[in-house]
Amino acid sequence: MRKNIVAGNWKMNNDLSQTESLLADLKVQTQTSNAEVMVAPTFTNLYQANEALKASNIEVIAQNMHFAEKGAYTGEISASMLKSIGVNTTILGHSERREYFKENDELLAKKVDAALANDIRVIFCFGEELADRKSGNEENIVEGQIKNALFHLEASAFKDIVLAYEPVWAIGTGETASPEQAQDMHAFIRKTLANTYGVEVANSVSILYGGSVKPANAQEIFSKPDVDGGLIGGASLKAEDFFAIVNAF
Repeated sequence: MRKNIVAGNWKMNNDLSQTESLLADLKVQTQTSNAEVMVAPTFTNLYQANEALKASNIEVIAQNMHFAEKGAYTGEISASMLKSIGVNTTILGHSERREYFKENDELLAKKVDAALANDIRVIFCFGEELADRKSGNEENIVEGQIKNALFHLEASAFKDIVLAYEPVWAIGTGETASPEQAQDMHAFIRKTLANTYGVEVANSVSILYGGSVKPANAQEIFSKPDVDGGLIGGASLKAEDFFAIVNAF
């Protein structure tokens, strides 16, 4: 049975004192949800966050990692570095990494391989832009991103992969994705998995929605049969809002 997951991506927000304050707020929130809960602080605060949340059931995860184990890659972080501080899950392929840092499918496939080789679970992000949606090409874009980065893997690898669909066109554009549009794409993603790996694998993979989930819309979105949770941006920076989303299950 696949898991419900709510992961907060803090992006480039919160210095150490702000991180400590938010972590303290998170620890006192009452959880009534069956969802797995994760937060992804910036690299400089991962260790402190992991130490602070050890007694909780909130997992601390990374926002990114490099494909190389070590070497002349200034500013990068390896899988073994994450493991050494107790971080066992990473986000890969986020739309901002694709757009601003030009990460392509070939590079992301190498990152996925490196993560899995080091027993790091992957939250793999993908999604179409506004032009793709308006031209009706969204399914081709999404299918290509998934296949190019993941479909070289054995079926057994998908036990350590969570998918996160990000409709880039619905994030900060003034456009709005409906819960029905989210469900339609999530069903398509699951069908794409089933066509290559079979229904059993497809039905075991959690697919998160990353399109501006907020307390006001979380329950309706999460009620859709193929939506297994959310990758949360801005709303994860306020403990009350974040746990309102977590408790939407």
